[in-house]
Amino acid sequence: MWKQFLSKLPRKSSKSDASSGSTRSHPINNGTTSMNGNPIQRTSSGNVVPSRSTAVKRTASAIFPSSVVTSIEPLLLFKDVPNTEKQNLFISKLNLCCVVFDFSDPNKNSAEKDMKRQALLDLIDYVDAGSSRFTEPVISASCKMFAMNLFRAFPPNNRSSAGGGETEEEEPMFEPAWSHLQLVYDLFLKFIESSSLDAKIGKKYVDHSFIVRLLHLFDSEDPRERDCLKTILHRIYGKFMVHRPFIRKAVSNVFYQFVFETDRHNGIAELLEVFGSVISGFALPLKEEHKMFLWKALIPLHKPKTLGIYLQQLTYCVTQYIEKEPKLASSMIKGLLRYWPITSSQKEVMFLSELEEVLEATNMVELQKCMIPLFRRISFCINSSHFQVMRTVSLTHAAIFPLFLCYSILYLYVSFLVAERALFLWNNDHVISLVSQHRQAIIPLVVPALERNTRSHWNQAVVNLTQNVKKMLSEMDEELFLVCKTKFEEEEARQMILEEKRRMTWERLESIAAFRPVTGNTSVLVRPAIAPPVVAALS
Repeated sequence: MWKQFLSKLPRKSSKSDASSGSTRSHPINNGTTSMNGNPIQRTSSGNVVPSRSTAVKRTASAIFPSSVVTSIEPLLLFKDVPNTEKQNLFISKLNLCCVVFDFSDPNKNSAEKDMKRQALLDLIDYVDAGSSRFTEPVISASCKMFAMNLFRAFPPNNRSSAGGGETEEEEPMFEPAWSHLQLVYDLFLKFIESSSLDAKIGKKYVDHSFIVRLLHLFDSEDPRERDCLKTILHRIYGKFMVHRPFIRKAVSNVFYQFVFETDRHNGIAELLEVFGSVISGFALPLKEEHKMFLWKALIPLHKPKTLGIYLQQLTYCVTQYIEKEPKLASSMIKGLLRYWPITSSQKEVMFLSELEEVLEATNMVELQKCMIPLFRRISFCINSSHFQVMRTVSLTHAAIFPLFLCYSILYLYVSFLVAERALFLWNNDHVISLVSQHRQAIIPLVVPALERNTRSHWNQAVVNLTQNVKKMLSEMDEELFLVCKTKFEEEEARQMILEEKRRMTWERLESIAAFRPVTGNTSVLVRPAIAPPVVAALS
């Protein structure tokens, strides 16, 4: 099966095959042996090098096709070849690692998989030694190997999240080929970070097409792979300055597709984490392109129902913008109000948490532009009767990239009240300071909601918090608070009078209709039957 697969791979010209084949197939006929009696193999340049130790029973040419095995045996160690041949050996090992294996059956091609793994380890050790110099042929072969191993289509995700909440992550699915992919990612990271990699040459191979295919990998279901990609994308962004505008545009397209088309993507949190670092490095004043990224990419990310998975990273990105340019605070608050959830209490709690972070970075002038709709929304939240148990997922790993040892999933069940979270805003000193400076406009909006909570809210903890906020506002401006309270009581009395008039009007109409004779097509008032208490309770 393996030989049939390899026979389909392209071969080199017959001349190169013949020369390389004669060199590898008849090492003893060259009349040379090593000091320990092992056969010595001759390179294309005519230099004599000893073979690997006798523990290696087969050479790569016995298993891999001649198109993979170049003019030098790839299973040789770098220390066993002269310096002039190390570049050729490096490329030979890269070509060997271009062969991709099927890991669905762990017992299939186990010897070949071990050879490839050993070759990858040799490449990593050689780069770690610092003696590697990335010439253009090496860069080309490296990028080809990375593409062959990493760029692949993911299987369709048939798992439904219909029953999940906004903060729930599905249990991760781990990549079966991770034993090889991990080493490829490790080598890729060292390749990008290497000081011997010339960015002017590397940009020809790490081009726009390469970057787009790399971003596609962020949809992997394996969190270990996404963590590796996060680090590599950040290094590419720092290494290739010419690609920075394209990377920002490509990531924006990923966000657009997620928000407006698919509503599903596994790597949004990792992409936002990379861009949190990118945004912190933006120069001032901010370019219009950077502001558009906030308005068109980041703010709409509040729309999907899976917001809780990447809320922390999104909040960091947003606050970075406001810290750099405080004038964006009012636009950000208006964006939150635009996407404010109506039927999801979980998302309301998340929005209130992010709102507090945004308000801490907001100054008095910017708050004035949006305080009326903002505190009207906060008043609605104060009166909310919603209660929600949210399951949050904590995914922890036992080692640092790229050598992950294991992952563990921790589920935390936390109870949240929307009203409780809204009242917690008043424990923030900066928020209280903003309210104090605009109390003439804010207190009249908040006092009615506080009074309704005091009278009728079902949760005692919310009632206690409401009393504390009322006391705080009363101490802030007692005269204004009493005026607002009196006005609310008068409005409540007026509403009670209107309700009573409405009730009496309907009773009068019902009594008139009850005594009117039924003729022709006259509408008849049918009074609902009074159900027994047990039936009423069951219904």
